[in-house]
This record gives sequence, structure tokens and C-alpha cells, in this order.
Amino acid sequence: MTDKPSAVNADGISEPFAVESVPWQEWSEGSRYGSRFRYLSAFGGASHVGVAMEELAPGMESSLNHYHMLEEEQALIVAGEMTLKLGDKTYLVKTGDYVCFPAGQKAGHSFYNHSSEPCRFLIIGEKNPHDVIVYPETGRVSVRLTGEGYDKSATMDYWQGADTERKG
Repeated sequence: MTDKPSAVNADGISEPFAVESVPWQEWSEGSRYGSRFRYLSAFGGASHVGVAMEELAPGMESSLNHYHMLEEEQALIVAGEMTLKLGDKTYLVKTGDYVCFPAGQKAGHSFYNHSSEPCRFLIIGEKNPHDVIVYPETGRVSVRLTGEGYDKSATMDYWQGADTERKG
């Protein structure tokens, strides 16, 4: 661990740093979802590309199954193995495997650690501030720009609710 809050020096220059110097952060939601991660890109001063070293404990899922309309994500498995759920299929991914989730690929993705050991992976994304994220299993649609979520089943016709008749 380091007492330095980032790799950016007093002159505003991002200097090299050891991954181990970035503090772990943890999150969880119930007993099903959660992980710990080192947010490498933020520590290095980056703002356009997000890179995190994530560790998924046995029996845990990384996120709700989702896909991005505008943001691309990629993952490199660096230690262990886990199950990738991609659309209607599942894949065993292990150390050295790489997977891309192109923007607009309408196949939800998420990881589940089915093994008895932690699995570590790099997750890389664009941090697109205008992204729209779709969660196929829950029907949620998240609009990053507004910070709001919507129920996908509550769709509207373009003219629905509009007064289309001229008055007077």
C-alpha cells in the first residue's frame, strides 16, 4: 500500500506505479454480487479509459448481466478461472483468456466465480459519459448521462402523450 493518493506528481505528470500500490476497494450487494478492485486508471490520472484489476471471490458474481450501447469493454483473466455468461451461452475463462464486449453487441455479459479460489482479471472500458446500459435479465435501462434508470418494458410510441391536434 502507499500513502500517495495517486501516481500524478506535483507537476501534474502521471508517473509509473506498481499495481500493488493502488489500494483495494470493495463493494457488495447482498450475498450474490460483489468484488474487490484496484482502480488503476484513476490512480494514474486517466479520465477517458477505465482500467481496474478486479478480484472475484468464490461464489460471487461481478455485476448484473448487461451490455453497453456506446461503450466497449474488454477483460483479461490474469489468475484463476470463472464462468462468463454471454447472451444465452456460458464459457469457462481462465488465466490468459481475453474477451471483448463491443459497443452495441446486444448480448449481456457478466462473470461468476464457480471455482474455490479467487479469480483476478483486468477490466477495461471507455468511460463513455453518454452510454446507455441494458440489463436483459431485469429489464432495466440505465442512461449514464442523466444518472437515471428506466424499465425497458415501459416503451412509448413516438407520438404517445403528445397533443397532435391544432387548437382553434
